[in-house]
Amino acid sequence: MFSKKGVEWLKGLKLGFTDDAVLRSNLAMLTVLDEEMGFMEAKIAAVTVNDEGVRLLMTMPGLGYFAAPLLVAEICDINCFSSDKKLVSWAGLAPSIHQSGDKMSGGRITKQGNKPVRWVMVQAAHNARLHDERFRRFYERYSKRKGGQKGVVAVAHEMLRIIWFMLKRNEPYRGGRSGLSERKFKRLEQKSLIGLRA
Repeated sequence: MFSKKGVEWLKGLKLGFTDDAVLRSNLAMLTVLDEEMGFMEAKIAAVTVNDEGVRLLMTMPGLGYFAAPLLVAEICDINCFSSDKKLVSWAGLAPSIHQSGDKMSGGRITKQGNKPVRWVMVQAAHNARLHDERFRRFYERYSKRKGGQKGVVAVAHEMLRIIWFMLKRNEPYRGGRSGLSERKFKRLEQKSLIGLRA
């Protein structure tokens, strides 16, 4: 609805006097918010353009110049997490465990933990499954059994596990398309120049 095409469609609507006034006011606010978000994204890019952790995470599909700095800022020191499972649990992306007698079963994610990281990882997972064969196959396999939304959450869980290894070993994402990473770095650098000027 709020893509360029959707906004153009909204602008073309013929409504009554009051409804039209409300719509025009909301579209004006949307324009201002888009400008403010662009300004802040440029400032974030200017601050993080030379951060090694940010550039390392951007080699993973789904992580761009907003998600990667957020993860670096929230995680701070990867050595605080003794394993990938600890990082996933901290973000609230680990499945809850139900135990009855000798039987144990996994349930929904706990949702107890770092909300910004959980949110950004789910958003990144939506994108990663479209642009990375490994995550696409993972999503398809999981969503056939559990449904689409749980498939996306499973991809977010898997991505965060991989992020732990990337940061711990200081290694870029394996299997990523180098052309995609280079385009992301170029966009980051362009945004950073805007941020320095603004």
